[in-house]
Amino acid sequence: MMKRVLVLDVGGTAVKFYISDGTKGSFLSGREMTAEQMCANVLRLLSKDDYDAITIGYPGPVNDKGPISEPELLGPGWVGYDFTIRFGKPVEVINDAAMQAIGSYAGGRMLFLGLGTGLGTCLIINYVVIPMEVANLPYKDGKSYGDFLAQRGLDKYGEEVWLQAIEDVVRLFRPAFVVEDVVLGGGNVNRLKKLPPGTRKGDNSMAFSGGVLVWDDNRKFRFGWKLRG
Repeated sequence: MMKRVLVLDVGGTAVKFYISDGTKGSFLSGREMTAEQMCANVLRLLSKDDYDAITIGYPGPVNDKGPISEPELLGPGWVGYDFTIRFGKPVEVINDAAMQAIGSYAGGRMLFLGLGTGLGTCLIINYVVIPMEVANLPYKDGKSYGDFLAQRGLDKYGEEVWLQAIEDVVRLFRPAFVVEDVVLGGGNVNRLKKLPPGTRKGDNSMAFSGGVLVWDDNRKFRFGWKLRG
């Protein structure tokens, strides 16, 4: 493994950072924060000598060139931004739910559901990482999965309906994605007093573990959007 990996977990209210030597911290983000502003904050707080490579957990879909759509809860300028040039270090940009999923993975076929400001989803099959955008798909009553399971669903419908929706979705998704393991993570997972059958609880710290594992020398994890042929 490379000696020091800097992991950036980019959220709508804060950017959390962690270096694999144990250094950690955060700074505020928000709807006005551009990609350039985020990088400038990182370079102001940390010396380039502090890390050898970077993993960025991005709140949106990505491909092998980086973000492919602008984030809902941040400022503009993320699509097409060259993080490698800006930092002068090797950079991997991956979906934020995928980053936590990698840290939570224990083998086989695993589905990760990130219950936070939005609804993050990722499937990992034998170390192949497949981030998904399920949140905007129709669920019921003319509403999407995200309308029920994300923070806006919790706020609108209350905890009882939110909890029931999680159980329903787990029951739907397990056979649909043919998974043996379902991990519930994200910032709201701690509100679950009882886990739905056949699920296990993730932890936000697993996002940092996942960001470090991306640079593991064995490179076990492969990314679906990079596979060719």
